[in-house]
Amino acid sequence: MAISLLPDNPAAWAYRKWDDLMAIPREEREKLQLDATRIMFRRMRDKIPALKKLADRQGVDTIDKIEDILPVCFDHRVLKNYPIQIIENRDFAKLTQWLGKLTAHDLTRIDLTGLTTIEEWLGRLEAFGMLVTYSSGTTGKLSFVPRSYDEFGPWKFHFFNVNKAGTGVDGWVTKLPTFMPGYRGGYQTMLKMMDLFNVDMAGGPQNYHTLYNSHVPADLMALSGRLQSAEDKGEVASLGLDPALLEQRQTMLEQGRRREADMEAWFMKLIEQFRGQRVKIGGTFSDLYRVVKAAKDRGLECQFAPGTIVTGGGGMKGYKDAPDDWEQQIKDFFGVAKFSNQYGFSECIGNGPLCDAGYFHLPPYSVPLLMGKEGEALPREGVQTGRLVLVDLVPLSYWGGFTSGDEVSVHWDGKCDCGWDSPRIGKTIRRFAENEGGDDKITCAGSQQAYNEFMEFVQGDA
Repeated sequence: MAISLLPDNPAAWAYRKWDDLMAIPREEREKLQLDATRIMFRRMRDKIPALKKLADRQGVDTIDKIEDILPVCFDHRVLKNYPIQIIENRDFAKLTQWLGKLTAHDLTRIDLTGLTTIEEWLGRLEAFGMLVTYSSGTTGKLSFVPRSYDEFGPWKFHFFNVNKAGTGVDGWVTKLPTFMPGYRGGYQTMLKMMDLFNVDMAGGPQNYHTLYNSHVPADLMALSGRLQSAEDKGEVASLGLDPALLEQRQTMLEQGRRREADMEAWFMKLIEQFRGQRVKIGGTFSDLYRVVKAAKDRGLECQFAPGTIVTGGGGMKGYKDAPDDWEQQIKDFFGVAKFSNQYGFSECIGNGPLCDAGYFHLPPYSVPLLMGKEGEALPREGVQTGRLVLVDLVPLSYWGGFTSGDEVSVHWDGKCDCGWDSPRIGKTIRRFAENEGGDDKITCAGSQQAYNEFMEFVQGDA
């Protein structure tokens, strides 16, 4: 039976069954998305300072067709477009002022007294009602995503639904012991999602097993480059950092040096402890292959129960001379027929699961567009390759239109062989920084000068 969705409340779509969302006919879905985008833009245009500035500069007042949204989609780097001195000087008043340009919430009401670390700042924001997380790229500069508890409900339901879509297991009902070869918590986006949702999906903290039980401080991630430079010059003391933070950094550096051995020992223990049980295992494919190889070298067999889930990603980055059949070796060892995988990025809630036919499917509350080399909208038909732009219709706190750094191929027409009816993204996804010699140059839709002025507004005090 067809479902009826309201365009003025896209966040509610995330509460519907995944298969129902994937059964919406294309014409109906695209009309719904256009109506929802039009309403969302009208509501948010003047509520979020950065969006208002960009819309004013680009002369966008209304959305008549979905491509009209391109000139007001943010470059993904806008979320880290603050002067680095703010972080280095731990000037939380200016950092909050900068973040306030990206949210509909009034952050001037937050009490900033007594803050000495970024971690404390993020905690103070959370106590206020925000759920700000960060991601870090190769530059080490943190991107802050200005979510709030307004998004918590649909974010959680999407997490559970997309995991069920990718694994066939309903996390609301079936609780599986879960292994994650990383840290226990932190404000990094993935770690925060694990803390908010995956622990619950596992059945509670006692069923959620991580390699290290410690928390990753945001300050270490934000100041990693400066810390290393200061250490090389013998000037760490001049940074004025909390000795406890420096001690934690030293602990994490030591863990990094012995991580491979720690991970092997940790996994071997879990393999024995949970023999005969269904479990859920996460990690990068390179980490999982290291475990498989170490176990085989020791003559160990993995005997988890049928229905075990393995989620992986990242290819074999960091593993030299991987065998051609590494994927099959991992599947054979853990006794699984397929991997669960998803595609998305930190700025957007609605990521897509990998289907049995080998494509990532986006939910209707994630509206995809493709941008060509000159910033033009590519046709939404056939198979097109270009820069992915996603318009996340869920957020109420911040603007959800983002131009990514990813080159993807979108298959627009017809149902997928898996039976789902939605735009689908091929598994080959490349970063433009890799394709263009390390420089991700975005040619924006609309006026480039207007966009440059907008970026200056976000960074500065204008």
